[in-house]
Formats: sequence, structure tokens, C-alpha cells
Amino acid sequence: MSKINGVLLDITGVLKEGDSPIKNSVEAVARLREKGMKVRFVTNETQETKKSLVSRLSKMGFTLTEEEVISPCPAMAHELRRTGLRPHLLVHPTVLEEFDGVSTENPNCVVIGDCAEHFSYENMNKAFRVLINMSEPLLYSLGKGKYFREDGELVLDVGSYAACLEYATGAKSKIVGKPEPTFFQTALDMMQIKAEEAVMVGDDLVSDVGGAQGCGIKGILVRTGKFRPADERHPEVKPFFIADDLHHAVNHIISLL
Repeated sequence: MSKINGVLLDITGVLKEGDSPIKNSVEAVARLREKGMKVRFVTNETQETKKSLVSRLSKMGFTLTEEEVISPCPAMAHELRRTGLRPHLLVHPTVLEEFDGVSTENPNCVVIGDCAEHFSYENMNKAFRVLINMSEPLLYSLGKGKYFREDGELVLDVGSYAACLEYATGAKSKIVGKPEPTFFQTALDMMQIKAEEAVMVGDDLVSDVGGAQGCGIKGILVRTGKFRPADERHPEVKPFFIADDLHHAVNHIISLL
């Protein structure tokens, strides 16, 4: 087995839940850095900007920079600027600034992120009408998660709403975020390591673990966040290791060094 030189960490459900750090997660991240591990935070978070997310995590005690966070909104904005596409943005108001300079007049695609309470009937219909009036509907989804845990309860994630628009319009979402291989490759490129030298730690069996292992990255599933016992019996995705939490996962990673 190749030496582990880098660790990719999901955020919600691994480092924190809501506005509180998960027990021992701050210390776990610090231990990785003490061991000389390269660390990147690979998240599908689309309810706040990278700047806001880093600020909130810093207040919880985590040490990280914006450059270490890989999230869908900046990647999507870059793609829109590169292609000149004009999106109808069905995203949370707090992340609209990530799309500054992107024209939204006469939209020729739809971008959907986690809008939370803004996933109203009216807003979903607006996105539907843009897509249904296209000869070839173009839909981008910022992640593909079905649900996540918030304030102790499971709540619908963007993938569920994207599936609704797919069903209604015949569109097939282009995913920007996990589990897309290019998203994981960005993290590897930033760390300048190969896939076999990296480990991904996440609470989403399919997007985090399955997505990473599809790229040749070892995937560790944690029993926190959205984890459900049935995840351990999934017929296709078999994690490299299953840990009780990030602290347990880090102990296992360090034992392999």
C-alpha cells in the first residue's frame, strides 16, 4: 500500500454539525497537521461562501484557510465565466456574491444549489420553466446529495430537488461537486499527490466514499452526520475503513504511516 501523504475531509457531518464541532474533531484535524499530512476540505456546502465557512469553522477552533477549501460555488462560477453561459440561479441568497460578474439575463442554463427554505414552489417552478422552454435543457447541480443532518434531523439536500427538475424536464444534471471525479482531482492537484497517496473521510457513503474510491482514493466512512447503519451493508460501495468519528478515523490513518 502506498504511503498516505494527504487527507481530504468533508465538513458537515465530519467536522461539525450545525454550529458546533463534533466531539474531538478539532483535535483530530490538528493531529493530522502535526504528523505532516497535507489536508484539504472537500465540501458540497452551498449555503455560504468559502469566506463565511472558514470564518465559522475558525470560531469553532479549527485552523484552515480559504485556499484549503474546495467547494462547488467558486468552481461553478469559474465554469460559467469560462463558457459564457447565462444561468438562472436557484441558489441560496448568501452565496450570490460568488457569482458576481456572471450575466443572468436571458438564461440558457439553470444552476441549482442547496437553497434550504428558498426551495419554494414558486422558485422551483421558475427553474422548471427556464428548462422546459429549452430545446436541450442544461441543468447544473452543485452536488448530488439526497439529504444531510442539520440540528439533529435529516433534511433534503440539493440532489433531491435536482431529481425533481430532471423528472419534469427530461434534463440530466451535470454535477459540480462530489461525487464528480474532477472535484476530487482538484484536491489532489492542489496537494501535488497521487490518488493512491490520499484518504477521503466523509459521512456520505456514495458522494464522499464512493466518489473518492472511484478515483482511486481510499475512502473512510464515519458514523456521524448523515450516517445510517444500513450504509455498512451497501451492496456496491465498500469503504476502506469505517470509523466511529473523525478522531477514530485519524487514529487509523496515523497507524498506517
